[in-house]
Amino acid sequence: MVPGPLQMLCAKSLLEQFPGCAHASSSSPSIPSPDPNEMWVGPGYCGACVGKSDQRPISLMLRLKDLERAELGHSGVHVKMLAAPINPADINMIQGTYPLLPDLPAVGGNEGVGQVVEVGRHVTSLKPGDWVIPAHAELGTWRTDAVFSEETLVKLPRDIPLLCAATLSVNPCTAYRMLADFETLGPGDSIIQNAANSGVGQAVIQIAAALGIKTINVIRDRPNLQEVVDRLTSLGADHVITEEMLRKPEMKDLFKKVPKPRLALNCVGGKSTTEMLRHIQQKGTMVTYGGMAKQPLTVPVSAFIFKDVKLRGFWMTQWKKDQTQNKDRLTGMILTLCDLIHKGQLTAPACTQVPLKDYQIALEASMKPFISSKQVLTM
Repeated sequence: MVPGPLQMLCAKSLLEQFPGCAHASSSSPSIPSPDPNEMWVGPGYCGACVGKSDQRPISLMLRLKDLERAELGHSGVHVKMLAAPINPADINMIQGTYPLLPDLPAVGGNEGVGQVVEVGRHVTSLKPGDWVIPAHAELGTWRTDAVFSEETLVKLPRDIPLLCAATLSVNPCTAYRMLADFETLGPGDSIIQNAANSGVGQAVIQIAAALGIKTINVIRDRPNLQEVVDRLTSLGADHVITEEMLRKPEMKDLFKKVPKPRLALNCVGGKSTTEMLRHIQQKGTMVTYGGMAKQPLTVPVSAFIFKDVKLRGFWMTQWKKDQTQNKDRLTGMILTLCDLIHKGQLTAPACTQVPLKDYQIALEASMKPFISSKQVLTM
């Protein structure tokens, strides 16, 4: 939900970075109308000039702004945001390259956790003090507080750690659905995934381990390879290999220890996809949910004819849209994941907490290669 009229042209902390932006009070008659091409991020919030032709660094496409909060009304929920991560989809939305783009001006951020401050008289499922997360994308979480409608929020148990709550609604949900919806898997079965050190990949490892499912985890070679291998192993990964190892004959030895996977999870594309398909079981399924290599999927004809593999796609945003009339299914999944958190079987990815006012630092860090720490804005 986008807040009401503009109160201040920009936050004081950004005046030096944007010298053409003059400080003004809410009573100043000289405040211009909001730029219709800006994407905002909350009181003291980042606004991004979203456009495919904009070649500026991502951190310079944003502005902090102070906005007037919308009226509570009878069915509104006033939420104080506590923390909100920066995900790849958020960056793509700012760049204008994501399939889901909000009407502008808009508030950035699709994930996060907040605390209910006040509710309208017709609100029945939430009360002050409750922790909530977005039920779907485009709510705009990079802000200090806002008024949302009741149906756009999902209540969380209060005893969930802050970073687990802030990063719950995208990556763990994606991991859970892909493990549950495409193949019937049980203890002793195996899956293979690339981008295993990503947020989704780490969640897949932990959820699969809790279910007794073996994981074969493919990562890119990197300077701190052993550090990443050790971290994934500590999360419950059974096997961690590089993309180069995936192509070697020694893979036969690995499959003496673990059955060939019935499910492959692809977030990369290109050669990585082709190599994973070589190792999938007869009639197995590959689910694609990302394309980090920015290369098309190359599937050998033999994989279709002789192995009868199935290729599927998954987008968490669409899944949530499909549950509009069945919110109980979404809530049930969230509570299942919270139960894993309570049991110590699901943890947040490595995170770096950054104050909202320092959003430029967080955005720049999130764009660097081989960064294993998720940037989380704190309010």
